Amino acid sequence: MLERDTIVGQVLLNCCICDSRHAGLYSVCGLALRLRDLYKWEKGLEPWVEKESSEILEWIGDKEEEWDKLEERDFGEITILGKRYDPFDTTGINAVLEPHGLFYGAGFVYSLKPTFILAILEEKKKMDGYTVYILGRELARDLLTLPALSQERSIIIRKESAKLFLWNNILFIKKSGRLALRFALENYGLKVQDSQALHSNLERVSANEIETYIYHELGEIQDEIFHRDTWREIIATFPHTPIELLARSVKDLLADTNHYGTLQHIIKERKTASLAFYVAFLDGLTKELFPELFSAFREFTQTSNWKIIEQAVSTGYHNAKYYAESLISIYKRGKQRQDMRWAANEIKKCLLEPIGIGQDAGASNPHP
Repeated sequence: MLERDTIVGQVLLNCCICDSRHAGLYSVCGLALRLRDLYKWEKGLEPWVEKESSEILEWIGDKEEEWDKLEERDFGEITILGKRYDPFDTTGINAVLEPHGLFYGAGFVYSLKPTFILAILEEKKKMDGYTVYILGRELARDLLTLPALSQERSIIIRKESAKLFLWNNILFIKKSGRLALRFALENYGLKVQDSQALHSNLERVSANEIETYIYHELGEIQDEIFHRDTWREIIATFPHTPIELLARSVKDLLADTNHYGTLQHIIKERKTASLAFYVAFLDGLTKELFPELFSAFREFTQTSNWKIIEQAVSTGYHNAKYYAESLISIYKRGKQRQDMRWAANEIKKCLLEPIGIGQDAGASNPHP
């Protein structure tokens, strides 16, 4: 008999160990937002529910005490039906859990931070030759709130996290994204100022947008420009630097603009609301690398001409391809010279400074 509560407890412990080790990766604001998400998940709250600050601060204090006790602990093995599994042996663990309607995820994300999740498996299907797992209620999770992840040749969709992710993006929308957000919501028959309607329709909207997350992962997995092994090497060589941020942003942009990815799917299916959400939520360095989309979208709102969007996406793809190939070339020359400081300076000078970024680009003491 599968002892679900015991398995949940083991995964939760590893989630806590992970958070205790890596909470320092986030800015103060970034950590506060992730703790807010984790609090809502633990308490079973809807995304829009906000509790008193004193209550949340007390919970954060308890969480930090828990983390302090776990900081030196190693990740524990996952024992299922008397057999022990390495916590990153997702294939072995899921072979046992899947027949019981559960799914286990483990891997590495930003700055090589480990992440773990255990959830109810709602659906399993094939798309473009890849397996897609649609997860429902999350039984164990860490600080990471992402709507989708890829694991080997599989794509994982986290419906609970996707709903929270969408709400957070709406709630914290920047001024530059408000026009596109309003356009997206109006396509769903909603208004930003009608909070009650947003609450009651959030699950419907989130469910309709899940395909865009799937196609981002499909675009990333099938990207032929920025090979995953090279990309991971660059991430590992320059962790916590603008170079890591550039590598991640370029990889994301390639995934969104290539033949298999998000924007081509949106264009093909004429998903107006999804396009508007994409524009509204595009932020950070990816936004700097893809300015063509914003002017194209403004024209699109007046003309509904998809050709304009197609042209912008094509330009975005070629820009991302240029940055990826340049980054790879400089990195490989740095390896040949056995001089990653030279590589960091070249990347800073040739790629980062022209877009207004570059201070301390390789500041985390890159290794050869």
